[in-house]
Amino acid sequence: MYPRTTDMALMAERCRPGTLAIYRYWDARRAGRPMPSRRDIDPVEMKPWLSHIQLVDVHRNPRRLVYRLVGELDVRFRGYNPTGRTVEECGIGLSLEETLKNYDIVITECRPLYDWSDYLSSSGYLKGQEELLMPLSDDGRTVNMVLTYAEVDEGK
Repeated sequence: MYPRTTDMALMAERCRPGTLAIYRYWDARRAGRPMPSRRDIDPVEMKPWLSHIQLVDVHRNPRRLVYRLVGELDVRFRGYNPTGRTVEECGIGLSLEETLKNYDIVITECRPLYDWSDYLSSSGYLKGQEELLMPLSDDGRTVNMVLTYAEVDEGK
């Protein structure tokens, strides 16, 4: 079974401090709404997390997920910058199918999703990662952007 949850209490019990901190920031920006808008998110306030985030635009008819902004951590992890390209082209995770399912859950249910996994690095060392996907909406009903935050074991 793929390791994911939309239960933020479970996420808070098992996630790393940075993941919990950005969730709390996103949650506070909702101000009682299902999700905040992009204009509610202040890049200056997000400085501690900027290297770990991605902004993904959600286009409809047909649905396309396009990387608008990709933080340094993700660029280093991938070995290239996918800005301007689609998740379908450049998605990473245990599988593209599961990565797209994560986005689908966030977009259709209008709520955040947390996932985690372990993987073998190219050097053969076991590493861990976790990611939080948080919806953003200009109209309060339709997700038009997804803010993601990832923590990845670095090193070998």
